[in-house]
Amino acid sequence: MKQPDFDLEAAHKYFSADCFNRAWDLIEKKDRSPEENDNMLALSMSSFWHWTQRKDCTAENLSVAYWQLSRIFVLLDQSFNALRYGELCLAISQDPSLPPYCLGYAYEALARAHMKLGSEEKAIAYMEQAKKVSMRMKDPETRKSLLSDLDTIS
Repeated sequence: MKQPDFDLEAAHKYFSADCFNRAWDLIEKKDRSPEENDNMLALSMSSFWHWTQRKDCTAENLSVAYWQLSRIFVLLDQSFNALRYGELCLAISQDPSLPPYCLGYAYEALARAHMKLGSEEKAIAYMEQAKKVSMRMKDPETRKSLLSDLDTIS
């Protein structure tokens, strides 16, 4: 394969963050068009892929990427995909070296996916797990964000 005439590492670094942030902007947008929904998913998948190409990719980066994909699939009414990425998020987030927010948000993703699937009991159980993890968070803003996100699950 021919080497590109640009800095490939710099490109992966740029696009992993830029695509994530642009997907996040669309997540927060209230009235997305079908095209924006497609772009939101494509951006998040692109961010994930670019992260996997970086030499400095960590389990924390993958946890966040899986979480974002799970959230987007919930928004797109693709519950089984949301559950799949929530489970991937949980699997990687159980690493005790990761900050607690990774595990808390893995549980949040699974709670949201299960609620979307109509599995309210499982959703509530995951919400309780997330709340327990929040008590281990040292940063009050991160704890507040997680608890606030949990309040939006219905």
